[in-house]
Amino acid sequence: MFTGIVTATGEVLSVSPIGEGRDMRMHVRTPPGWLEGAQLGASIACNGCCLTAVALEPEAFEAEASAETLSLTVLGEWRPGTRINLERPLRMGDELGGHVVSGHVDGLAEVVSVTPENGSERWVFRPPAQLARFIAPKGSVTLNGVSLTVNEVMGNGEKGALFGVNLIPHTREVTTFGALGPGAKVNLEIDMLARYVARLKEFEA
Repeated sequence: MFTGIVTATGEVLSVSPIGEGRDMRMHVRTPPGWLEGAQLGASIACNGCCLTAVALEPEAFEAEASAETLSLTVLGEWRPGTRINLERPLRMGDELGGHVVSGHVDGLAEVVSVTPENGSERWVFRPPAQLARFIAPKGSVTLNGVSLTVNEVMGNGEKGALFGVNLIPHTREVTTFGALGPGAKVNLEIDMLARYVARLKEFEA
């Protein structure tokens, strides 16, 4: 489990196929000391996607991703030099600064617009149509591994619903959002609570 509070950004060093299949092995560089205490098999959130460390170095790790994961997340676009958001798993007693995040990406959201708003920026995203009902004002979403509060949900036009969040300068500086813009795709994980509430309502219907 994670909290959506990114603690570092890493750099993809290489992406290589595994055997004859479409699965891939990623080699990721981390900041000095960031992996201290990590053990082989540890879970690491990479742009919000929970991956297992299959090899560890002092300042790098390797993880493997299946063809399905690559097709359903932004991991399929990773190339050497790609910067990614990183988070180590939550430990018992840690401060829960964001919200409970599983690291299981539900789909891809598209950046629609980025607009300066006072000292921050208003980012508008278009989620997949089947996930729009799980997103509510003042609820939480995880975008590329970053826990964010939904400020507004707009309409349900011919291109589907949109939702907006505010990013403060600090978030842009310590994550990879500063390198994104309209048209970019990001990993989206809906709030776990919203998922279970919707499931319960199905039984009530």
